[in-house]
Amino acid sequence: MAIWFTRSRSIAYYLKRKMSFMGILNQHSCTNPYFESICSSSSSSSRITDAENSSISCHSSAFPFSVHRFESTKAAGQLDQLYSSDDESSQSLDFPGGKVAYISEMRFISESNQKRIPCYRLLNDNGELINGSDFHQVTEELAVKMYSKMVTLQQMDTIFYEAQRQGRISFYLTSVGEEAANIASAAALGADDVVLPQYREPGVLLWRGFTLEEFANQCFGNKADYGKGRQMPIHYGSKKLNYFTVSSPIATQLPQAVGAAYSLKMDKKDACAVTYIGDGGTSEGDFHAALNFAAVMEAPVIFICRNNGWAISTHISEQFRSDGVVVKGQAYGIQSIRVDGNDALAVYRTIRAAREIAISEQKPILVEALTYRVGHHSTSDDSTKYRPVDEIEYWKMARNPVNRFRKWVERNGWWSDKEESELRSSIRKQLLQAIQAAEKTQKPELGNLFSDVYDHPPLNLQEQEKQLRETINRHSQDFPSDVPM
Repeated sequence: MAIWFTRSRSIAYYLKRKMSFMGILNQHSCTNPYFESICSSSSSSSRITDAENSSISCHSSAFPFSVHRFESTKAAGQLDQLYSSDDESSQSLDFPGGKVAYISEMRFISESNQKRIPCYRLLNDNGELINGSDFHQVTEELAVKMYSKMVTLQQMDTIFYEAQRQGRISFYLTSVGEEAANIASAAALGADDVVLPQYREPGVLLWRGFTLEEFANQCFGNKADYGKGRQMPIHYGSKKLNYFTVSSPIATQLPQAVGAAYSLKMDKKDACAVTYIGDGGTSEGDFHAALNFAAVMEAPVIFICRNNGWAISTHISEQFRSDGVVVKGQAYGIQSIRVDGNDALAVYRTIRAAREIAISEQKPILVEALTYRVGHHSTSDDSTKYRPVDEIEYWKMARNPVNRFRKWVERNGWWSDKEESELRSSIRKQLLQAIQAAEKTQKPELGNLFSDVYDHPPLNLQEQEKQLRETINRHSQDFPSDVPM
């Protein structure tokens, strides 16, 4: 593999230097048909001042020294125009990656734009379509399914949270306030797309077909849990549903997602990798390494950042000085967009467009979804200690993504109060049954603590297992009686 990379880079360098084999610079437009009508240059986006404006600001991944290794050779014929200057006598530096113009006036790049990057949305807070929006109608079947799954996720969080408070499971983490970012993004993906989550995306797995029984089995860590009880609750995973198991360390999934995406690219799969991260995770080195890795290797991966305002108790004003997360993509040469994460329709359309670009153009996309974590960070947290209650209530009531989407579905005549009552009652009943069954299911055998790492356990591991069993036999009253020996 190392030899292959070395040779490919040598060939690319030769082509760039000797044959001007470079991609088309596309700094002021998006070539994908999904984005043609909704993308604008960063200069035009700065003119958008209406908070209700629904036009997407799309920040191009191309910049004066970007190279698209897999673009058509027609790019070579455009190089002269590409790097031409109004001043024919101007000189430039022929630097690796492309020519850089010289200037005689010292200029520092501003630390930020004069105006914040606008946020794309289609529905206002009352669930009404914004006049002049570029809304594309979705089917009744899709809309009702999206809403039903949002309600299911909401109910699931409520009941599992209560189960933890009753001492029936050890830990839980909700997605309250972020249901639209979960479900709508999942609805826009294909079944073959590979998902590498953080930990607040159970809705993506729910959409893909993970059952309430499977969620319960994982949280209770019984023998039906695919992780054999080795992980904390909410660390779900499903090979069948192309959903990588949740990993507690922050942002480690991001560079892994790039690798998975590059594998799909090499295999010429009609799919992409999708990975999620919170705003706090963007301060991790893995976030920056992943974006650079994806841009350089032109990997078909979508980075979805749920900017929910708080990284546990750290407010975003203490997390970064930039205009959120969306601007970080441009620095790495990645096309990026900011969307209202509480608007299910906007999220759905944005991720559909991002997926089309990632697959058809074989390159990464960064999506910043502005949302809010209404619940506590986890059952180990009390968020009222570091943020005002009225702020929480505002987002819970006035900007509730589930209520907003329900109003739109109802306006279309696709939903009624009767259906709402029946759905919530049915989900609650199913959840309680799943929890009761999971509680009664036997725990994994003790030997699972030592299996599945080595083909043949080494002597030190065998000795550890022997010592553990001897200790349990001597002090059986101090160990759980429901774990088979």
